[in-house]
Amino acid sequence: MSALLPFQTSILERVHDPSTSELLLLARGLGLRKLICTLLRIYDSPRNLILLVNATQEEEAEIGEELGIMGCRKPGLRVVGYEVGSKERHELYKQGGLISVTSRILVVDMLQHPTPNINIERITGMIVVHAERVIPGSLESFFVRLYRERNTEGFLKAFTDQPEHITSGLSPLKSIMKELQLRSVLMFHVDIKKSLERRRADVVELSQPLTEPMSEIHNAILQCMNTTLSELKRSNTSLDLDDFTVENVYFRSFDVIVRKQLDSVWHKVGPRTKQLVNDLGTLRRLLQYLLSYDALHFHAYLESLVEANSISASGAVRQHQSPWLLTDTANTIFTAAKRRCYLMTAPAPERVPDDDEDAWAALDELEDTVGTQPPPKGERPRWLPPGMEPVLEELPKWSLVGEVLQEIEEEIIRLDMDPKTRRAPGSNVVLVMASSTQTCTTLSEYLESMDQDAPRGRRGRAMMMRKLGTYLWWKGRLSNKERNEAGTPTSSVPNCTDNGREGNTGISEALQKKDRERQARSAQRRRMRGGKVSQPVTRPEPESDVHTTMRQEADTFAAFLDSASQQDIEMTLLDTDDGDLTLLDLESTEFTSEFDANYGLVTPEQTVIVRPYTDDTDDRLLAEIEPRFIIMFEPNMEFVRRIEVYKSSHPGLAVRVYHMVYTNSCEEHKYLAGIRKEKDSFERLIKERGSMLIPIFDNKAKKPGEDAIIKTISSRLAGGRREISQVQAQVIVDVREFRSTLPSLLHASNLLVIPVTLTVGDYILTPDICVERKSLPDLVSSFNSGRLYTQCELMSVHYKHPILLIEFEEDKAFTLDTVADFKSHAKPTKKYPLKKVSSKDQDDPSVGPSIQSKIVLLTLTFPRVRIIWSSSPHATAEIFNDLKKNNVEPDAARAISVGAEEDPEAGAGINAAAEDLLRTLPGITAKNLKYVMSKIRNVRELCEMDLTHVQEMLGAEPGKLCWEFMHNGDDRRTLQTKTRAAP
Repeated sequence: MSALLPFQTSILERVHDPSTSELLLLARGLGLRKLICTLLRIYDSPRNLILLVNATQEEEAEIGEELGIMGCRKPGLRVVGYEVGSKERHELYKQGGLISVTSRILVVDMLQHPTPNINIERITGMIVVHAERVIPGSLESFFVRLYRERNTEGFLKAFTDQPEHITSGLSPLKSIMKELQLRSVLMFHVDIKKSLERRRADVVELSQPLTEPMSEIHNAILQCMNTTLSELKRSNTSLDLDDFTVENVYFRSFDVIVRKQLDSVWHKVGPRTKQLVNDLGTLRRLLQYLLSYDALHFHAYLESLVEANSISASGAVRQHQSPWLLTDTANTIFTAAKRRCYLMTAPAPERVPDDDEDAWAALDELEDTVGTQPPPKGERPRWLPPGMEPVLEELPKWSLVGEVLQEIEEEIIRLDMDPKTRRAPGSNVVLVMASSTQTCTTLSEYLESMDQDAPRGRRGRAMMMRKLGTYLWWKGRLSNKERNEAGTPTSSVPNCTDNGREGNTGISEALQKKDRERQARSAQRRRMRGGKVSQPVTRPEPESDVHTTMRQEADTFAAFLDSASQQDIEMTLLDTDDGDLTLLDLESTEFTSEFDANYGLVTPEQTVIVRPYTDDTDDRLLAEIEPRFIIMFEPNMEFVRRIEVYKSSHPGLAVRVYHMVYTNSCEEHKYLAGIRKEKDSFERLIKERGSMLIPIFDNKAKKPGEDAIIKTISSRLAGGRREISQVQAQVIVDVREFRSTLPSLLHASNLLVIPVTLTVGDYILTPDICVERKSLPDLVSSFNSGRLYTQCELMSVHYKHPILLIEFEEDKAFTLDTVADFKSHAKPTKKYPLKKVSSKDQDDPSVGPSIQSKIVLLTLTFPRVRIIWSSSPHATAEIFNDLKKNNVEPDAARAISVGAEEDPEAGAGINAAAEDLLRTLPGITAKNLKYVMSKIRNVRELCEMDLTHVQEMLGAEPGKLCWEFMHNGDDRRTLQTKTRAAP
């Protein structure tokens, strides 16, 4: 690990104090992970118990590895996951040291009753990462509240490098500090600036203009985005849509902003508005793919968009298509994208002889002879369809990277020849950084097949020709698949057996292949008057010129590929110049030299590493390979800061950075907008910190049972006298429910939350009240899978008051169905008659009864189940407190045992269906059901009993009613009347 920089040292001097708790705000790329690892290394001791919370699995692995490099290895950072049992976690907590644990596991361990799984008083401190994710009711605020109730001496350090996420809402910084119970915010922007300005890297800015077709597509996409935004604003005039700008559309967070604005009216929003919201994300991806995908890949993606927006999954025309696809601007996008790949011209007319079999045979023989000879180098490939002229425009940055690598190679040779710079620090490994793995793969492929002698813009011609062959094969297969679905026969390769012989015939494989090719060409070339070739038959398509042209091209390519030689196509796609395989002797010197040439170590001067941008892992990558030449294929402000830190950490190292950006493009605008957005975020946070009221917290630790609880014991005893109870009001919660915010809100309302694994229900409020909580998505999935029926059945069997709680999300619409559902369930009119459901639609889960109808059926099936509607988790916490008033507290041990498998000897071999059957018999009630189940092994044994034994078990009159019903089958209503009248 490199030494700490001055600003990192000053941060650690302020943060490492165990008597203070604070929140550190830092910009991305300044080595936050290194600061956290150094802080953990300082506190690494068995006498301390340090908890790292809210880290992802990748971050846990990276932090553990960096701590090992620092020397913190025995035991190092131990990770507590879901595979670690409760007893193992308890032992790990007792041993102390550095432990990484998830928020959910930590909350459950703190709430274990009667003894917590972790000794909260022994915790030395907590380190919370990703503090920007802390919101009211989150698990982070939950365990901090539990932590401060029992431990006021331990520290809590929170870290974040996402200042943009703390700028939305009213006083977001104050909200985070309140939830984490912090009173201090640290920002070191001045010290960071002074420290990094001492040593700067040599930056070469390369501004690359777009090609004419790319610029045309870029401007057309921006125009479509403006049109879509205007339409979205026009459709929702009642909302605050000031943030709906093209500059914000460049970022992924824009989708979250749009959805947050429309959440309150999402159920009233029509399908057109929802389509507009989806189109904004599609257009943003198009801008990104235009600058990162090759021309053929981008054109194929556009064709996929057209196909997906024109035809539904069932093959019918889509009703709600994307509006921007129907504009003239979209036609400009598709035309320019196709022009970057190839041009289609009318093929020259061929002179075809008259309809004579001998003439056709002669032409076929001529074609077969020509088809077996490879085309001369530089001529038109035989697999290329007639009328297609490949353009294959390359991305301008590809040639620019080649030129930069050539310049770097010359610079390395010059430095090696100079004795003064020969022993300079650093390596000659060239590091190329891009934004995604897809871009890195394409760039690596280009660099491997690049032709240095070719003119600019045609150096990757070999790679692009291979991609063109793959594209034609894909489009031909797509057309063949569609024709198969339509019922049109297509050519297929017969199954060959018997070592190259087809079937049991004695004809050679070469002659069979020749006959098959002739038959395929004859079938494709239908003879008409005058020798005219018929056009392929296509099914009727929707009224879209782009879609129609795309389908016609696909059919043309498929027809040509069917008629072309299969061997030519396979040789092109495989790109093999020689099919012979050379076998090498493993012990020969030839194999050794061949292995060293292809698989041996590569010198740094010949090494080029292409990597995508990641997170703080890039800091260690720079420190390990120590490159002197870095190419930033795409701009990234975070990596620019990493280079500044890397340069400042290695004095004497000469670093040259080639920073590439497309001029007047969304790439440049997004880069500048990101810098401006981060600057505005810091300015707002600094201003909020200066004017923020410091929250005051009650740091007095509470002991269990300290507060006496006044309860109304019973209204029948002394007129409802009130007595002091030392038992705190409690609620038993299933551990799976800790994914939601409700347990945290219940604990905040002075309820003791006991986490257990429940078989029946989610929340046990009293010995008689069991609650099954369902959010709207969970409610729909439970109805579709039938899980809700089983849950209500179990609650009805084991609890007196089963409750189904349907909880809506906060700040969202309180409704079950959308506008489309309301229209589908409306009364039929002459203009809109009821649609008759076909047999095909009956199996579709989307076509069927509504949620309201299913809820009605559920209440009819289980009349004792009560349904409670809640508008938010806060309202649910208030409802639970009201239900618990004047009631006995539940028992955790009994709640765990409810629904579990009982002792078979005690008569519990009967399942829920058998219990329901016993309940329907006259004479058997809820009071004697368990007694009857303990006396019999199954229902058949009860049916085989005589009258005397049944009366001994149920009583005289109830036993007689039950026995007569099982053997005589009397009317059930009469028997029920007699049962009610029986004493």
